[in-house]
Parts: sequence; structure tokens; C-alpha cells
Amino acid sequence: MGKLIVVMRGNCTFIRKAQIAQKHFAKALLIASLDGLSPPSGNKSDTEKLNIPIALIDYRDILTMRKMLGENISGALYSPPVPVLDYSILIIFIIAVATVAFGSYWSGMDEGESGHSILSDSRRQTNSEDKTKDSSAMLTPLSVVVFVVICSVMIVLLYFFYKWLVYMVIGIFALAAAVSVYNCLAALMKRIPYWKCKVPYVQRRIEVRLVMLALFCVTIASIWVVFRNADRWIWTLHDCLGVAFCLNFMKTLKMPHFKSCVILLVLLLIYDVFFVFITPYFTKNHESIMVEVAAGSGSTTGEKLPVVIRVPRLMPSVATLCGTPFSILGFGDIIVPGLLVAYCRRFDLQINTSNIYFILCTTAYAVGMVLTFIVLIVTKMAQPALLYLVPCTLVTCAVTAWIRKEVKIFWVGSDYEMMNQVGTTGEEAVETLSEPVSEYRSKK
Repeated sequence: MGKLIVVMRGNCTFIRKAQIAQKHFAKALLIASLDGLSPPSGNKSDTEKLNIPIALIDYRDILTMRKMLGENISGALYSPPVPVLDYSILIIFIIAVATVAFGSYWSGMDEGESGHSILSDSRRQTNSEDKTKDSSAMLTPLSVVVFVVICSVMIVLLYFFYKWLVYMVIGIFALAAAVSVYNCLAALMKRIPYWKCKVPYVQRRIEVRLVMLALFCVTIASIWVVFRNADRWIWTLHDCLGVAFCLNFMKTLKMPHFKSCVILLVLLLIYDVFFVFITPYFTKNHESIMVEVAAGSGSTTGEKLPVVIRVPRLMPSVATLCGTPFSILGFGDIIVPGLLVAYCRRFDLQINTSNIYFILCTTAYAVGMVLTFIVLIVTKMAQPALLYLVPCTLVTCAVTAWIRKEVKIFWVGSDYEMMNQVGTTGEEAVETLSEPVSEYRSKK
């Protein structure tokens, strides 16, 4: 009675240990662990019935204390003050906004370099294949719906079968990261007019520097796979691979018109809100499926899904004393609004504006991120970032188009969709588009 009890970590749950200790009038419970200090989990309704604090402690620390202080040890629990703002979220903000801005700018570079616009270069398109046609894909409204359904099914499967499916996701990410880093660096390397020697005795002459680049990318991805759980340093490599993945995704996948952007962002906003705020009413431990999957709570091996940007918390607190906790932002919170910003960038080039849509939409994304962090700090609860990013970006684009009297052309998009229709030749697409666009340009 009135003592602080130390027990070994075993098969019995943390809550059950605490219930027994509380029943015998213990003041607090320390659980000595031999396998690290992973945080406990349990049903919230059961934890609310506990009146004593529970803490984890390394078993070696218990042995050291007994050796130095003997058997009669007095203890007290101390919690350092939790900082209101952790500087790690500022780093995440910079990474997210920079990735969206650069990825969107890159998405429109092919058009900018070729001088492509709806009128001036349409005839040139009929004589040659578009540079990005083979390497990019369009998200039509139907494919958007299918994509969201697949995301919903996948997150539910991960919630129930996390310990098996997590390795599949790790493998897919490693492969996608290697390809993404290659595409990003190859785009830079092709601008360097040196070291263009070819591999000899090969039918299709391949540049030696690209072969070396491919080996480098595979090596980097392999290093990440081997050391992916070394939290103290691997997060830097992980974030670099994640940024490359987001950039390549935004460059490869393109939205044909604002209509598809609206459908995609609204559906994923509903998806995000549902799996964060609604699913706690259906799960046994009253935790959201999104938070459980992102945090890897269903893993008994400590594996985490590689689908977030991670930055270690920089301010000392209780959380930073146990393990290496991170501030995180999902790849989807970068890619999904980034597809809209990329569409704005290409639309600016196609109607020869001064990047007005691109600049305003990027600014709106930054404002949405700030709102997300403010609500996160105030509520101290996990937030679906798309809840703030989607309204900021969509409303900004719609208002801009309305003020500039370009709502109709912004909604239906450029000639991308028409040029990529099956069975439609370049000449037919040009003839179809030339009249309405000419009318629009003459009005401007």
C-alpha cells in the first residue's frame, strides 16, 4: 500500500497490470522492459477507470538503481513541460510547400520549353508526339473515383492485416523511390552537356552516366530497406526518397481539367475526414483507422508504413525522452493538392498568363498548411490536413477564375483531354479546339 510497484513486461496487458496494482493500493506502476520502450496501447474506456500513473522503464536502469541505491528506493514521477510549438513542423512546412511548388513547376516544363500554348503550337502537335504523352497519365473523373475506392479498400485492409501488408508497401515504396530518384536526377543530368559517352556493343546505345545513375538509385533504395528502422538517422534518407516520390508522382500523373481536380480533392477530403474522425466510433479501441495505420500501431515488429514525411521533434518533452518521436505529414497531403497546383501551372502556360493561378494556388496551399498546424496545436489532436488544404486551394482557384472571367475554360481545361482521346488524331483535336479558343483569346 502506498508504494510504487515495478513489474516486468510480459504477455499480460499494461491495463491489466495497472488494474491489479491499483486494486492493491499502489501509488504508481513502473513496467520494466527488456525490448525497448515502445508505447503501450489499449482500450480507452478501460484506461479511463485507472487512477494511478503508468510508466515504462528500461530493465537495465532498474538493475543500476538497485546496485547503487540498494533495496529501499524512493521515487517520484516528473513530466517536463510540453512545448506549445515544436520547430519540426516548420521544417515539414518548408518541405511540403517547396515540393508542391517545384513539382508543379516541373510538371509544366515540357510545355514551357516547347513554347506550347493552345493556339501557337497546336499545329506542331499534329506532326510529332507530345513529349509527355508516353510518360504521363491523365486522371479522368472515372479513374478518380476508382482511385479513391482503391485507397479506401487498401487502408481498411492495412488496418486488419497490417503485420503482413506492411512489407508489401515497403517493397512497393522501395521500387517506386528508386524509379522516382532516377527520373528526378535524370532530368537534371540531361541538361549537362558532358559525359554523354554510350555503352559500347549495345544495340540501343545507352549513356554510361544513366547506367551509373540507375545503379546509384538502386543502391540508395537498398540502403533505406536495410536500415529503415534506424530512426535516429534514416529519416533524412527516407524524406529525400519521399520528396522524390512526390515530385515524380506530380510530374507523371496529370489532371486534364479543373473538373477532375474538384472530384479528386473533394472525394479524398471525405475519405480523410471519415478515416480520421468517423472511424473511432466503429473501432474497438476508439482510435481512428488513419492514425492507427500511419502510426503502425498494428505492428508487433515496429515496422512503419513509408508513406509520410518524418522529422524528429526538436523541442525536449516527455515524448522525445522515450524513443525518437516524429512530426509527420502524409505523402497524400502533398501530392493531392499538388496535382491541382500542377494543373494551374500548365493552365497558366497554355493561356499565356503570368503564372497567376500557379502563384495563388501555391500560396493557398501554404495558408492551408498553416491552418492545419494551428488547429493541431490548439486541439492537440491528429488532423486530416486535406480538411484545410482542399477548401483553401479549390476556393482560391475558383475565385481567381471568376475574377478573370475564365471559369468556363478553366473548368473544361486545355487540349490535353482532347489530344489524349483514343482514336482522335492530332489534326482532329486541333480543328475541334481552335474555334472556341480563338474566340476566347480574341476576347482577352
